[in-house]
Amino acid sequence: MSVEILQAKAVTKRFGGLVAVDRVDFTLREHEVAGIIGSNGAGKTTFFNLLTGMFAPDEGAILHKGEDITQMTPQQRVARGVTRTFQLTSTFDNLTVTNNLVLAYFRAHHKSSMWNLLFTRVKRFHDEPKILGILETFDLLTVRERMVKNLSLGEKRRLEIAMAVLAEPEVLLLDEPLAGLAESEIKGVLDVLRGQIGKQTILIVEHKISHIKDFVERLMVMHEGRVIAEGGYEECLNHPEVRRSYWQIDTDETANA
Repeated sequence: MSVEILQAKAVTKRFGGLVAVDRVDFTLREHEVAGIIGSNGAGKTTFFNLLTGMFAPDEGAILHKGEDITQMTPQQRVARGVTRTFQLTSTFDNLTVTNNLVLAYFRAHHKSSMWNLLFTRVKRFHDEPKILGILETFDLLTVRERMVKNLSLGEKRRLEIAMAVLAEPEVLLLDEPLAGLAESEIKGVLDVLRGQIGKQTILIVEHKISHIKDFVERLMVMHEGRVIAEGGYEECLNHPEVRRSYWQIDTDETANA
């Protein structure tokens, strides 16, 4: 049995009279690739925010490798290796792709030299092996000298994920990384993410569930703040409660047809 990397224990989050997350239990194991799906308002983004420290739960606890991190800030969780893409991937649109990667690498690994690097030393690191490797891995070599503001959405999404991977987080949390992408761009993003399988633990929240069918090992389905199914892809999508709540299929009518 692999190590339990991230756990939620009966976490609850309320906004006034609305219970957005209702006593949710969840475990993410080392090098696992898991997904969270649910209709709009299901609570998946709020739960994601609880895991990453953007919100504090009203009840329950969040654990990282068995240690309670419930009250830790997002920055403290990043320092422990739990990274949500946007936490380390805010891009500089008026800089090149390579310069964004250099800044991301040094922001994660050489914090004390950031300002010196920004103004005087960026070009020295264009041939840094890790920078060149990530450009190749994420299919960004052909746009390495392009300004980020001139990238397509798919190219920018790959850059954002590449910047997160450069930080070498233990857990990579992705909130709808395929949103707004064309089919060809979706394939490109998923291809580079597949390259991280076995290297990092990945949790993805995604609406386009058909695209992650062959990517995730396990799904959790949420509805009205609760977990209504958890398990394999087909197992979850055929679960009676998922058919009723997510697909809005009357299971009784289906059974009697």
